Amino acid sequence: MIFLLQVCALLVTARLLGALVQRVGIPAIVGELAAGVLLGPTVLGNVTPGFFDWLFPRDPAQFHLLDVVAQLGVLLLVALTGAELDLAAARRRRRAVAAISAAGLLLPLCLGVALGWLMPAGVLPDGTDPLVFALFLGVVMGVSALPVIAKTLMDLGLFGHRVGQLIITCGALQDIAGWLLLMVVSALAVSGPPGGNKVLLLASLPVMACLLLIGRPVARAAFGVAGHSGVALIVIMTLAGAATAHAVGLEPVFGALVAGLAIRAAAPHAEQSLSLVRTWVLSVLAPLFFATVGLRLDLTALAEPTVLAVSAAVLCVGVGAKFAGAWIGGALVRMGRWERLAVGAGINARGVVEVIIATVGLRLGIVDGRMYTVIVVFAIVTSLIAPPILRYTTRRMRTSEIEPTAGGTSPSLTGPAPRVSSLRN
Repeated sequence: MIFLLQVCALLVTARLLGALVQRVGIPAIVGELAAGVLLGPTVLGNVTPGFFDWLFPRDPAQFHLLDVVAQLGVLLLVALTGAELDLAAARRRRRAVAAISAAGLLLPLCLGVALGWLMPAGVLPDGTDPLVFALFLGVVMGVSALPVIAKTLMDLGLFGHRVGQLIITCGALQDIAGWLLLMVVSALAVSGPPGGNKVLLLASLPVMACLLLIGRPVARAAFGVAGHSGVALIVIMTLAGAATAHAVGLEPVFGALVAGLAIRAAAPHAEQSLSLVRTWVLSVLAPLFFATVGLRLDLTALAEPTVLAVSAAVLCVGVGAKFAGAWIGGALVRMGRWERLAVGAGINARGVVEVIIATVGLRLGIVDGRMYTVIVVFAIVTSLIAPPILRYTTRRMRTSEIEPTAGGTSPSLTGPAPRVSSLRN
């Protein structure tokens, strides 16, 4: 009964707050995370501690029931992200994509590692290797969130346009690089740098590459004959990919991403099934996951001067490094200043991916509850600042910089491209 009531309370609150914030132009993820904060120790736990302890008892077994459903939502959400990636768009602006992706990843990554190394010892969990913590914070700084970027561009009518395709392609490449780096850091956290199963770590990436190579033709053949079983096939492929990744020492979410990339090869046969899965995931499982994330947040930790200072440092370094990376990369290929700022704003959105990485770090013991809160707050703030900056910069860009692209994009994400003139209104 408690489990059913938990799911009901979290889902109702997440959907209501998600719809509410969307009305004022804020991504739904912010409202869904706020649902967990409202029902978690930050608000409900302080206002009515007795009722909070009854609804969310401190029994780990009880919370694991909720966590299992939430983790299924994570895997399917990441698989959908992989299925939406259109890396062929990178060929149209190869130099710009390469320069911005490299600078936009390496600069935040290096600054994040340096910041993590300089962190006070009090913010590291007991027994955590400072090097692993610093590398993890570098990954946190370096990644972007493809789902949030895509949703932001769709809301602004920029997805099918020149600047939108540049942002989404750079975000996709940084996402993939981020998952690879998370794989390495996770393996180091489990095995330890001096010893551990190095053979397994070195073999894991080729195993996943083979899985992708085999999965693409298998997905084409399977979806060609699946018919109404396509939804089950997507779930099966996602779980199989996640299980394979876990078996070779990787995070299951990385296997889910590979499964999504394989499923993309089956388009357009998989599109109807993807649409059905997307509706279920975005309506039920994803809001439930983000609300569960909010349950782990205790924003009262920000009242500690050290934690507040760390949060401010992470936010300033993370946001500034992404903008600087886009500015430097864009300057190398002679992009206009407004286009560089627009790209910097777009790839700054961390959202979904940051939350998942923070959850992985918490589960592996790389970060504790306070640092987890810092990272999730960082994800929320960066997702909030992207839309207004994109609106501001696109109004000042030249028509040639935001004109619709000649190539197509993922049909599930885009509709007819809006007229360029409407972006300036």
